[in-house]
Amino acid sequence: MKKAGFPEKPQDSSPGPGDDIPVALRDTPDSGSKLRVQPLVLVIGGVVGFVLLAVTSGFLFFITAPKKAIDSQPTPAVSTPTPTNNDTVLGHLPYAEAPESELSPITGDGRIKMRTAAAQRFQSMAQAARNAGVILVPISGFRAVKDQEQLFFNVGAQRNQTPAERAALSAPPGHSEHHTGYAVDIGDGAVPATNLQTNFENTKAFVWLQANAARFGFELSFPKDNTQGVSYEPWHWRFVGDRNSLETFYKARNIKPVQ
Repeated sequence: MKKAGFPEKPQDSSPGPGDDIPVALRDTPDSGSKLRVQPLVLVIGGVVGFVLLAVTSGFLFFITAPKKAIDSQPTPAVSTPTPTNNDTVLGHLPYAEAPESELSPITGDGRIKMRTAAAQRFQSMAQAARNAGVILVPISGFRAVKDQEQLFFNVGAQRNQTPAERAALSAPPGHSEHHTGYAVDIGDGAVPATNLQTNFENTKAFVWLQANAARFGFELSFPKDNTQGVSYEPWHWRFVGDRNSLETFYKARNIKPVQ
């Protein structure tokens, strides 16, 4: 029977759903001695729980925290090596092909195209030249990689040229400035016989370009004795008049300014 004032003794000592709660909180006996023990049990249990929590949290933080959180010493900066031109082929640098969506025509029939910014500046340059009595004729602009393959290999075979001989006149596919949409071959409308010939340098068009092309963001790609070892091409000009075109041709090439 249950005695008055005292709870009935449990029949089963196995843990139940509420056994994670301390006994002092589940039972409230009248015994004074038990009341004195309860605070001590709570204090000890709380201290032990706090220590376990601190140790566990510290371990988890150690294995999951980023390196900067557990290492107060700053990580030394790693310098990035300057890219080299080891990926050149027969003196020609690699260039990505311009997207078709970024091209605009520079001829009335739309056959010859350049990047839009370059196309606009070329047309302005051609108009300025015409005002000075000089006719600048675009011969070739953007050229896809597949077109360059035919120009390099097929024409080279027809002329019985080795790759090295062909590369002196035409870049290997994937390595032509024409892929970028920023390069253009220019002729003199008054003397078309000089098209793509070194004697183009004797024309009024070439003389005018040397004196004025920089105002429109254009420069000669392959002057005499150029560092790439490519044959002199007075007809081949490239646009470097905006950030993207400038970085396309000059980024990480360690070319020093002209004094």
